[in-house]
Amino acid sequence: MISVIIPAYNEKHAIGSTIDTLTEVLNEHQVGDYEILVVDDGSDDRTGKVARDRQASVVRNPHNVGYGRALKKGISHARYDSIVIIDADLTYPAEALPELLATYEEGFDMVVGARQRHHYQGSAIRGPLRRVLQYLVEFAASRPVPDANSGLRVFSRETITPHLDHLSDVFSFTTTLTLAYMMTGRFVKFISIEYHARIGDTKVRLFKDAVRTLLFICRAIMYYNPLKIFVLFSGTCAAGALLGFLLALITGLETPYYLSIGSILLGVLMFGIGLIAELLRQILIK
Repeated sequence: MISVIIPAYNEKHAIGSTIDTLTEVLNEHQVGDYEILVVDDGSDDRTGKVARDRQASVVRNPHNVGYGRALKKGISHARYDSIVIIDADLTYPAEALPELLATYEEGFDMVVGARQRHHYQGSAIRGPLRRVLQYLVEFAASRPVPDANSGLRVFSRETITPHLDHLSDVFSFTTTLTLAYMMTGRFVKFISIEYHARIGDTKVRLFKDAVRTLLFICRAIMYYNPLKIFVLFSGTCAAGALLGFLLALITGLETPYYLSIGSILLGVLMFGIGLIAELLRQILIK
């Protein structure tokens, strides 16, 4: 029994085909009872009507509030505990669902479709930005993360509910969800999937959403493992101090030497603050 949640904002051209494909795949593979729940996030086109015409359940936000908020609303309205999320723009292959569901049944807390092909790699600007954000996520999670922001995944409503208040309301919802599961020791599996060109215009704003994602990654680290980020700051200070000592040794100047002493003291201070933050985290989560 699964609930398939589709967040949709002005997707009248794609939502019908998305529902049709999902219905065909779910029926063909006999997954049991299921529902297809479309969250119409304040669309001003016929998205909701097209979805209802396909016999999907529809809940509507009065106005557009964001990808993450739409998914949270869908999760709260879902009939079943096993949740599938998928976008409405035909970029994610519904045909991959049986494999994701089968893997989920093996005992994983979340199974994620890791996107492949050139449509995912993006432009000369999008690609490097994605790699920077991927590096930060892997630093936070302490493990490889092939696709932190994939919009095709399976998880349990029971396991996600404690994290919902701390997840992003916008585009970064899936990134913060990935971090929440990984940094609390849950089992996450990535399965490679194809990724197709979207139908309609993208809702992603490259730099604005990249900055938001960076902020949410930092916030997730501070919430789930604050010591890690302060250790990074301390290490940066230590590297600066070493560089200053070398410069002082080479040039014979006193200024780099005193700056290095200051960097060491700052690094110690950062580490101490990190220990306090970690202690507070452990107290608050009890």
